Amino acid sequence: MSSIADNIGSVTRRIQKATLTAGRKPGSVQLLAVSKTRSPEELRAAADAGQIAFGENYLQEALDKVAALNDLNQIEWHFIGPIQSNKTRQIAETFAWAHSVDRLKIARRLSEQRPTSLPPLNLCLQVNINSEASKSGCALTDLPELAAAVGELPNLKLRGLMAIPDPGQSESELRTSFRTLANALRALKQEQPEAGPLDTLSMGMSDDLEAAIAEGATWVRVGTALFGTRPPKHSQS
Repeated sequence: MSSIADNIGSVTRRIQKATLTAGRKPGSVQLLAVSKTRSPEELRAAADAGQIAFGENYLQEALDKVAALNDLNQIEWHFIGPIQSNKTRQIAETFAWAHSVDRLKIARRLSEQRPTSLPPLNLCLQVNINSEASKSGCALTDLPELAAAVGELPNLKLRGLMAIPDPGQSESELRTSFRTLANALRALKQEQPEAGPLDTLSMGMSDDLEAAIAEGATWVRVGTALFGTRPPKHSQS
C-alpha cells in the first residue's frame, strides 16, 4: 500500500506534467489537499511530506483539526464546503481562504467578521457552471454583479472563481465546463480590474485535474488520490 507521502509525490508529478503539457509556467498550479473526513494523523503525515494547503468541507470537523494541528504553523486552511450564515464567524476567524462563496449575504458577513488582526480573507466565488439544481453556486449571468459588490467589501480579497462541474460529463464536456469558468474569470479581469487580483481558478479534482490544468486551473482540489477512498459519509456540518 502506498503512503500518503508517495501519493503526494505522484499527484505532484501529474500536476507538473499537465502544466508542462499545457505550456504553462512551472509552479503555476497548486495542490489543495481535500481532507474532509480524514484524521489529524493523516493530515500530519501529509504536512510532514511537504503539503501545506488543506481544504475542509465540514466546519466543526475542521475546527477540531485546526486545534489538533496547531503546532504546524505552516498549514494554510481553506474552506471549500457550502457556507451557511451561522458558520461565517468561525470561518472568518480561522481560515486563510474561502472557495465557496456564492451570495453577497455570506460575503458581507465574512467581511464584517474577519478580524482586522488577520490578513484579508482570500475569496473565490463559486459558480454553478452546469446549472445543476443540486449544486451550490451563483449563475454565470449573476457573476458580474456579485463580483462587483464583493470587490468593494473590506477585509476580503477577491481572488477568483471556483466550480465543481457535473462529474457525469465526458472529458470534452469537462474541458468545455472548465473553459467556461476560465473565460468568465478573464471577462471579469477585463471588465472589473478593481475588484481584486482575480488570479485564481479553483477547479479540477483527482480524476480530472489534467483537463482542468489544460484550461487554466491554478488550484486543483485532490482528496482520493492523496488519501485513498474516503471513509463513509457522516453528518458533520
